[in-house]
Amino acid sequence: MKSRLRCLLFVFAFAFILVALPSQGGAIIGQLPRPAAEPAAVAASPIAAPVLNSGDNAWMLASCALVLMMTAPGLILFYGGLVRAKNVLATMMHSLILMALVSMLWMIFGYSMAFAPGNAFAGNPVTYFMLNGVGGAPNPDYSRTLPQETFMLFQMMFAIITPALISGAVAERIKFKGYLVFVLLWVTIVYFPLCHMVWGKGGFFNWALGGKIPVLDFAGGTVVHISSGVSALVCAILLGRRYGYLHEPMMPHNVVLSLIGTGLLWVGWFGFNAGSALAAGTLATSAFAATHFSAAAGALSWAFMEWRDKGKPSVLGAASGMIAGLATITPASGFVSVPPAFLIGLAGGIVCYFAVTKLKAMFKYDDALDVFGVHGVGSAVGMLLLGIFASATVNPAIGATFQSNGVVASLAGGLHQLGNQAVAVLFTAVFAGVITFILFKLVDTFIGLRVDIEDESIGLDLTQHGERAYSE
Repeated sequence: MKSRLRCLLFVFAFAFILVALPSQGGAIIGQLPRPAAEPAAVAASPIAAPVLNSGDNAWMLASCALVLMMTAPGLILFYGGLVRAKNVLATMMHSLILMALVSMLWMIFGYSMAFAPGNAFAGNPVTYFMLNGVGGAPNPDYSRTLPQETFMLFQMMFAIITPALISGAVAERIKFKGYLVFVLLWVTIVYFPLCHMVWGKGGFFNWALGGKIPVLDFAGGTVVHISSGVSALVCAILLGRRYGYLHEPMMPHNVVLSLIGTGLLWVGWFGFNAGSALAAGTLATSAFAATHFSAAAGALSWAFMEWRDKGKPSVLGAASGMIAGLATITPASGFVSVPPAFLIGLAGGIVCYFAVTKLKAMFKYDDALDVFGVHGVGSAVGMLLLGIFASATVNPAIGATFQSNGVVASLAGGLHQLGNQAVAVLFTAVFAGVITFILFKLVDTFIGLRVDIEDESIGLDLTQHGERAYSE
């Protein structure tokens, strides 16, 4: 066992060094990876010196708390209520432990890999090692009005919830030890580099800070939802179906808990999307409104589809539609007005409904809590529709920031931007899927990821954690 652990650590270290080698390529062509609440002035105007704004800072600290609330208690209750009673604590633990584990990784090297200068694929992990130099002064590449420490905290909350989403696909049958090692590797080799590619200075897809392909992703369609959704599907297939799946009922043990979690996720999502404006201005308001109306549309479209097909709209279906609407609008929230946001939510509810009910049944994979069908498929739809509906009226920066061969090029909706969005969706799916496959096989070989049938029958609460959620 010790030799296996040493081998696994060697692979981890090698991959870590490989993705983090710095490069000098790539000129900086903008000042914000995601624009602040008010658009930047034209390029010929002088750039104002960074000045801390207490209102922006207050909004962003509140947004940090809202996004953390999405993991605990939001996702914990949503996922916990959907599994059987014998697995509720183990399922909740999958999200809870990441609040500690990912925070530690973020402090040591994660923030640096995501947001320090480096190459097009990862930042230098030693630039902000142990958060050295991350304090009260702004980092003007990302925000001129926020302490860099506030920006760091906000981005950390995204890093926490992303791998937690994956846990829903492998619920009720994964070993806790193997899960921890897999997540440690996954956030290091998938999430941190992808975060840099889309939002980091010089990242390959960064539309405002030196990217090669200008991709619009306001709050994490690629970085958060597609990466976790595709990885969840790969893990679910490789891990195998739950014992008795398709042959015996596996009903949620407490839908009430899931509905409370749904409400907390909806509220927290305002911090997730509107907070991504990085300032308390008009763009935050626009993103807030887009988020709300898309969630409403997703709930309606899913409920009506279910009503049509099954004769009765379920409460859990409406809740799933709300989450689908939120996942679908996430990348587009800072680039579209309310009517397109509502249409995006309607499309998200319908497409995700078919993914969960038809696609899953067709291929018979056991994505226990429908992570791929809701998050992966939903955000892919949102990314593509964003390529059509992106508006320079809502966010003027997309019409005046990106330069191609020294000429300003608008990134407003059209066939060209739709193509850029499609490239990012495909790249993210392939990148996350292939790396997840490799990491899964490594961890499964050296540590093991699937519990045995007896432990699964007893339940993971007892076999993995020695506890029961409810007294008998």
